[in-house]
This record gives sequence, C-alpha cells and structure tokens, in this order.
Amino acid sequence: MATERKDVWASGDAYEPYVGRWSRLIARQFLAWLGVPPDKTWLDVGCGTGALSQVILDTASPRNVLGVDPSDGFVSFARHKVTDPRAKFQVGDAQKLPLADSSLDAALAGLVINFIPDQAKAVREMTRVTRSGGIVAAYVWDYSGEMQMMRRFWDEAVALDSNATPLDEVADFQCVARSL
Repeated sequence: MATERKDVWASGDAYEPYVGRWSRLIARQFLAWLGVPPDKTWLDVGCGTGALSQVILDTASPRNVLGVDPSDGFVSFARHKVTDPRAKFQVGDAQKLPLADSSLDAALAGLVINFIPDQAKAVREMTRVTRSGGIVAAYVWDYSGEMQMMRRFWDEAVALDSNATPLDEVADFQCVARSL
C-alpha cells in the first residue's frame, strides 16, 4: 500500500531555504525584462512567501503590491517578512481574485500558474483585474527540461540517504509539465 505524501508548501520556513532563495533571482530577471514603469499597482498571484512581492518593492518602485495566496501559512509568513507599507497580503484564490475589474496595472504569477487547478481561469481572472494596457505575465521553472536545479538536489539527497527516494519531487514536476 502506497503511503500518502504530504506537501510542505504551506510553511514559509520550509519553502524559503529550498526554493525561495532561487525565486528572488528569477524574479529580478523577469521584472527587468517586463520593464513596468514606476508608481504602478501590482498583484502577485500565488504570492507564497512574498519573494516576488519583495523584489517588486525593491526594484520596480510600485505604488503598491497585493499578494494573494490560498495558503494561510504562506500569507502569514509574507506579512511577517515583507514589512514595506506598500505591500499587503491576503488569502485568496487565483481562480476568483478578490478585486474589481480593471483595478491594477500589473498582474504576475511567479512559479505558481502550473499548480493552479484551472490555469486558464486564473489567467482570465488576472486579465479581468488588470487595466487596459496593463501587464499580465507568468513564469515557471523549466519542467520540460527536467528541473535540473532540483534534479541535482534530489540526486544528492538520495545518494546520501536512499530513504529520500519517495520524497523526490522531480517526477511530479515532469507529470505537471506533460499536462501543461
């Protein structure tokens, strides 16, 4: 009988040292590429620990940033870690965003869109809440390229302790990539 695997992606303390540090690096590159002008209103869909929100605050001179995530644990972590008064975080669903139509300038989903059950609905919601001429954008890791960053991590973890084999997430990510 297979054991049920528990995901730990509701704990900022667990997520940050594993993926959060890489999230900030890719966020910087992505925001530079987008080139959103200063003094705009931003939405960080699936904000998690607030990594993308913090980079927006640090590099894009936003008027404000709202982070929305379904995880109470992540939202709590983001509120504690991202203390800039221009940032707010709330629990919410990307498939039914708690915002009025055309209410912001940029809606981003960093490293999350592939985990949303109805991705098309989430993108429609992001578009709905973004003003005409605004930016709707998303990015994810290279799942079809076998997640080489995490592949190396899990190869080493299993080499050190074969009991880590059932925890290896790369196979799950490859399944997600095939479904996208």
